[in-house]
Amino acid sequence: MAKLPVEKMRELERRFGEVEARMSAGPAADVYVKLAAEYSELQPVVKTIRDYQRAEAEVADLEALLAEKDGDREMRALAEEELPEVREKIAALEGEIRILLLPKDAADEKSAILEIRAGTGGSEAALFAGDLFRMYERYAAAHGWKVEVLSSSEGEAGGFKEIIATISGRGVFAKLKFESGVHRVQRVPETEASGRIHTSAATVAVLPEAEDIDIEIRPEDIRIDTMRSSGAGGQHVNTTDSAVRITHLPTGLIVTSSEKSQHQNRAKAMQVLRSRLYDIERQRADSERSADRRAQVGSGDRSERIRTYNFPQGRVTDHRIDLTLYKLDRIMMGEIDEVIDALVADHQADQLARLGETGL
Repeated sequence: MAKLPVEKMRELERRFGEVEARMSAGPAADVYVKLAAEYSELQPVVKTIRDYQRAEAEVADLEALLAEKDGDREMRALAEEELPEVREKIAALEGEIRILLLPKDAADEKSAILEIRAGTGGSEAALFAGDLFRMYERYAAAHGWKVEVLSSSEGEAGGFKEIIATISGRGVFAKLKFESGVHRVQRVPETEASGRIHTSAATVAVLPEAEDIDIEIRPEDIRIDTMRSSGAGGQHVNTTDSAVRITHLPTGLIVTSSEKSQHQNRAKAMQVLRSRLYDIERQRADSERSADRRAQVGSGDRSERIRTYNFPQGRVTDHRIDLTLYKLDRIMMGEIDEVIDALVADHQADQLARLGETGL
């Protein structure tokens, strides 16, 4: 393993001190907000670096004590006992620092747009899409995030043919970006009289929520059409032309929103369009940086089957990392931290392996 980048660590400490001093000087409100964001990002890194430095100093003191030929016998015995523990602590802190210094995904701190669509399996696929949405909804609630449905199309027997929602909060995309892909379910549908197990699927896409500064959409590049909203089976039909369809002419992307307010529909559709365009740019950049498929795990290959939910066995398997958990009930209740943490750890290990020869 290469040595830690000492110069980079010193630069981070220097910058942290500079930010701290500027915040104490009482800058203008807009400057303070930017400084506070940088301070929040630097603080865990610098704290770990300082813990590492203190542990190194402690090792040096203990080794010096052991080197004293005429030193106190009891003190030498204590030093011999403590030295392995402190060295073990240093090794752990080194690992933490390497992870903290990994290149950050610029979108990690953003909120996200979650899109779930029923795939193969008819009504059962729509029901499963609904189950997945509720799973993410519960996960979001447990993390204090806000969920807002932008648009939805219900299945004939329940669930959703399609549902799009924003999940707002700090670091949402960092947690959910590995969820993009095909989710497969194996279970006996309620409508199956013979008890035969069916296999259905739903597609999940997680996009970082883009802001105006992230992606520019020129007015001449879009066409906005209004149309009459329609309800399921003719029920609750909106009699005004409130539904909005936006077409991005350069890419052919089409986004619709059909809630009651035309103004809100336009804003929601633009929000989704902006995020989809931003995601396209991110994927293009990822492809240019590396041809390695594993480097793009979080970029959202929606054709890849990533996970199977087997209800008869109470089993969930993530195929990318060969992780199998027999906790299906808890996972469907939104307790998916164990899966997400394992995916994050695998991604970090892959980053460390690829960066190992560059001096990190």
